[in-house]
Amino acid sequence: MKQALLIVDVQPSFPISMEILHGIRELSARLPSVATVERHDESVTPFEGQLGWKPGKADESLIPANCVFIKHGYLPPPAAIEYLRGLRMDRILVCGAQADTCVLAAGFALFDAGLHPTLLKWLTVGSSLDRSGNLGARLWEHHFGSVLGHSDQLDLSCETLSA
Repeated sequence: MKQALLIVDVQPSFPISMEILHGIRELSARLPSVATVERHDESVTPFEGQLGWKPGKADESLIPANCVFIKHGYLPPPAAIEYLRGLRMDRILVCGAQADTCVLAAGFALFDAGLHPTLLKWLTVGSSLDRSGNLGARLWEHHFGSVLGHSDQLDLSCETLSA
């Protein structure tokens, strides 16, 4: 099965454990990978004015990826979805920060583009509402069906190292 990895907002603005960072780094070295980074631009998305919080203006991805896309809001940018579509994968594995917001929004964008998203729960953290990520995983399973709970469920036997 041909798979790519979408790494959502693994950046300094969102706390994430070293264990999860290490797991995402290992997987991103084996698969074609795309990362998103959320940056603050109040003129695009009113995080500070509406929610009293904002991501950093200059955050960078904490995970090396083949391609990094900057976004200003919950959804991945259309260019990221088009890039992933161009890879012609059987499914897109998704992990990262904010399981119940940005990760879930990425799932909707991938699903709507016909890209078969699969959540990697053990490599995902939730928002301040639910740091465990369980709420996001439940919503993901309800809307998209495919959630993997542990690395032993991930078949990488036919994968080659990413460029």
